[in-house]
Amino acid sequence: MHNLLQLDLLSLRLLVLAADSKNLTKAAEQAHLTLSAASKRLAELERVTGCTLFIRLPRGLQITPAGQGLAQHARLMLDNAQRLAHDATDFANGVRGHLRLFANTSAVIQFLPQDLADFLGTHPDIRISLEEALSDMTVQALKDGKADIGIFADNVPTNGLEVRPYRQDQLVVLVPADHPLVRHGSVSLVETLEYDFVALNQGSSLLERIRQAAASAGGLLKVRIQVSSFDGICRMIEAGLGIGILPLGSVRPEVLQRKLRAIHLRDAWASRTLNVGVVEAARLSPEAANLFHYLTTVQAG
Repeated sequence: MHNLLQLDLLSLRLLVLAADSKNLTKAAEQAHLTLSAASKRLAELERVTGCTLFIRLPRGLQITPAGQGLAQHARLMLDNAQRLAHDATDFANGVRGHLRLFANTSAVIQFLPQDLADFLGTHPDIRISLEEALSDMTVQALKDGKADIGIFADNVPTNGLEVRPYRQDQLVVLVPADHPLVRHGSVSLVETLEYDFVALNQGSSLLERIRQAAASAGGLLKVRIQVSSFDGICRMIEAGLGIGILPLGSVRPEVLQRKLRAIHLRDAWASRTLNVGVVEAARLSPEAANLFHYLTTVQAG
């Protein structure tokens, strides 16, 4: 067993920098070390771990499988050290707890700004780090211990998590103001499938939901353009590049007053639940437990 307590954060940072740049000179400069000092630190890392981390080449470094694996561990350790430093600063400044919240785009745009403002209004000594992520990435962040609480769509697998309803949202068909569908007060998905769609990128739970609904109806979703944000979808639709399906609450009112129209989608699946989940509610910190309870009851209130 190697004595890994001999590792220090500067050497771990150097390992990550060298793994990313494949160049010891660049890594040394980024770590504010001389080239000789950096070389000695990498050699000491290899001695302590008992692994060859890099193969020295005439023009750079070639990272070994061991180096790749240990660099990934080093990234996590450096992230944890950074969070430790932030938390220590928070505690010194009177902040009682630092919570990590992951949420999908629908929740971030529609509900969380006001919900978190209301919660923090009564809990001013709590700091929340909010990260916007796809629903499946949010679930994985919970399982990996990167998030204390997660908010995600109801169509992603959540094995092993404690899940409660958070909010309801309604999906609508978004079209240009002069589109043929505008004359309809409401439509089903089948009535839209003859048109090109603008959609979110692969991995989106919303895109998967629409594709599954189209397949169940015996149709095929014709995705012409994929973008990374709801705002991007709106802009592409404004430009006449297709139609889209979005939560009504995610579309800014001023956008609907200009070039776009929202048409009610009457399929049952268009009424969607956003869930909030944790790994184990009983093991949450008191501050995280308060936020989890608030998010599970805010809609009822």
